Amino acid sequence: MNGDLSPNAQAILLLTAPLLTGGRKGTAKSPITGRKARSEKPLTGGEYRDFARQLRESRQEPADLLEHGALKTFEQSRTTLDLARLERLLNRGFLLAQAMERWRARAIWVVTRADADYPRRLKTRLRGNSPPVLYGCGDPAFLDGGGLAVVGSRKVSEELIGYTEGIGHLAATAGIAIVSGGARGIDQAAMRGTLEAGGRSIGVLANGLERAALNRDNRAALMDGRLALVCPYDPSVRFLVGYAMQRNKLIYALSDAALVVNSDHGHGGTWAGATEQLGKLHFVPVHVRDSGEPCDGLGGLLRRGARPWPDPETPRDMRETVYGVASPIPSPAESAQQELFGSEAEVAKGAAAVREGALTDVPESTGSPDRLRTSSEGPSPRVLRTAGTAWRNWATSKSRPATRPPRPPLLDKKPHNPRTLFDSRTK
Repeated sequence: MNGDLSPNAQAILLLTAPLLTGGRKGTAKSPITGRKARSEKPLTGGEYRDFARQLRESRQEPADLLEHGALKTFEQSRTTLDLARLERLLNRGFLLAQAMERWRARAIWVVTRADADYPRRLKTRLRGNSPPVLYGCGDPAFLDGGGLAVVGSRKVSEELIGYTEGIGHLAATAGIAIVSGGARGIDQAAMRGTLEAGGRSIGVLANGLERAALNRDNRAALMDGRLALVCPYDPSVRFLVGYAMQRNKLIYALSDAALVVNSDHGHGGTWAGATEQLGKLHFVPVHVRDSGEPCDGLGGLLRRGARPWPDPETPRDMRETVYGVASPIPSPAESAQQELFGSEAEVAKGAAAVREGALTDVPESTGSPDRLRTSSEGPSPRVLRTAGTAWRNWATSKSRPATRPPRPPLLDKKPHNPRTLFDSRTK
């Protein structure tokens, strides 16, 4: 996504992006004098939506506007926008080059609605209201993969922080990504819980993408491809309440189900996003926490049609809650376990075989788990794959039996120890 921009993408960025290069919002440095000068106000999302529709009706696309004199042939009657303003926006080519250089240096990619890489979920669910430009960092490949949206208040108790981290941990075990807003409190707890457990997360930010991309606490997960940060606003833009309200739509649109852990009643971004989802958008089922400390906001959401969160305890229960079925796809961990060790029944048979001494020895790795050597009357090679599970259960048991099962070479690899993504004490 950080390659050369297509002509359509260039035109969309010139028309809609503030192209901040380190100055305050609405200002930019002159390439000649170095002084900050007032820049042209880019098109709002609504203005660009209407303008794009007018372009389609005239059988044109944004790239056509980059041609010399193109706006002069674009009749004023086709748009309510000031053509002189459009021309000033399209003449910001040097500023766009500066911004692109800054974004590349921070590993920030940009994708527009004209690009094939733009998330299909946003186009399908938000349609013309989908952001014309998305900025991001990390692997964008799983933006269309769905997941569980977890949202809530910034100021919450340590008990709720621990509860939310547990939700993230269970989601990672079930192979479900966490989609959240990256704010302090519930958002960060959910993302931290899943990433510490080796899972994946999508952070939909309202501002501060540039700062988050450079945060060393995020670096490991970003480089491992387990974290994607995305923002519909310029990477350098400052926080605005309106931005936080608008990005809530993206959190729900990128997910398969949502959980509201905590919310104020009648006000706040969490309440506004959930009630909009329940009353208007209906992208995904909205659940609310139904255990622990009481919350007036959650009761209000229940009365508006939210579902009680069933507090799933197993990966299977979690997948059934999020997807509505027990297991649309097995989690990566379970797929690997079934491939190496077979089903749960075969695991039990293999463990019994090890206890009875049917496994004679474990040879050097031959590249295939099916080639473990057995006695002539021992269990099948498929069952012998379960020897790894038997050894793992012995090694992790608090009260280890005296007889130690043989250790298969497949378990020699050290487990991954993911780093912490966020520190809940800081923003």
